[in-house]
Amino acid sequence: QVQLVESGGGLVQAGGSLRLSCAASGRYAMGWFRQAPGKEREFVAGISWSGGITSYADSLKGRFTISRDNAKNTVYLQMNRLKPEDTGIYYCVAAAKWSGSPREFDYWGQGTQVTVSS
Repeated sequence: QVQLVESGGGLVQAGGSLRLSCAASGRYAMGWFRQAPGKEREFVAGISWSGGITSYADSLKGRFTISRDNAKNTVYLQMNRLKPEDTGIYYCVAAAKWSGSPREFDYWGQGTQVTVSS
């Protein structure tokens, strides 16, 4: 069974930065989704096992960066210049096979709360 353990959420002021981490129990393509209060979950970013394929939500390009450390089976999401509208629960996701589509992620973590104050 795939296990995904997120960490790094918290409270930050607008304009600040946070780095989320997610440790997986095996070798997977990984990514992040988020869900803001009262809104549907949305794709944030994804990265293949090799790191050769990355994908981002268009609205987040330039502020968010996904990376990974395969020695630790861990993926990171560096979030910069955070805005109050970035507030939400951030979910780590994984897929055994991934060709770049958000729909291919089929394993989900429990989520970590990110709150950006204005």
